Amino acid sequence: MKIDILAIGVHPDDVELSCAGTILKHIAQGKTVGILDLTIGELGSRGSGALRLVEAENAGKVLGVKFRENIGLADGFFENNKASQLEIIKIIRKYQPEVVLANAESDRHPDHGRASKLISDACFYSGLIKIETELDGVKQEKWRPKAVYHYIQDRFLKPDFVVNVTPFVDQKIEAIKCFSSQFFDPNSTEPQTPISGEQFFDFIKGRMMQFGREIGVDYAEGFTAERYIGVEDVMGLK
Repeated sequence: MKIDILAIGVHPDDVELSCAGTILKHIAQGKTVGILDLTIGELGSRGSGALRLVEAENAGKVLGVKFRENIGLADGFFENNKASQLEIIKIIRKYQPEVVLANAESDRHPDHGRASKLISDACFYSGLIKIETELDGVKQEKWRPKAVYHYIQDRFLKPDFVVNVTPFVDQKIEAIKCFSSQFFDPNSTEPQTPISGEQFFDFIKGRMMQFGREIGVDYAEGFTAERYIGVEDVMGLK
């Protein structure tokens, strides 16, 4: 199955929190999107890895993605090394995405920045013919995505571009709330975390409003790029 966009997150819910609106918008335009989670988030203070897998499956259904896979790297202790890169390369070559959306290049959680570099490196090495991989006993062909864009997570980063996601905000919040173990629950006895407070969804919407304001729309999601972004003409830019 060849897809248009592969969204990768080191933890289940990274994608939903940061770029679910962009995913929903492109699916509405007829594009095909899949999600790859690198870990099951087993070190999270709330819930469990097993529960996060169930929540991730439910969130994927809300988004309408073609697939959601998890390669089971060690939460908190994965490394940007050959073994980790090869696992991601196998997924990239399997689905041949044109664009990859990846974790923030720098963020409060150290896993995010480390995963950002791991994903970028894997996307590059996936295009090298002398790196050989097999999937289900079949040799894979090389494939390099045309672009890797990094979504913005907890800390503010100046985006290189923003995507108008105004019509998709409610569905994005619905997808995020599938991860109910991680967010506000007045009856929960689990530890409080930076994302479990009652105002956290106000923060999510506020960040999107901040990005949207700059282009004259209600809500947008921001991304950074590793290279210049080319456009056909300036008339279509907001």
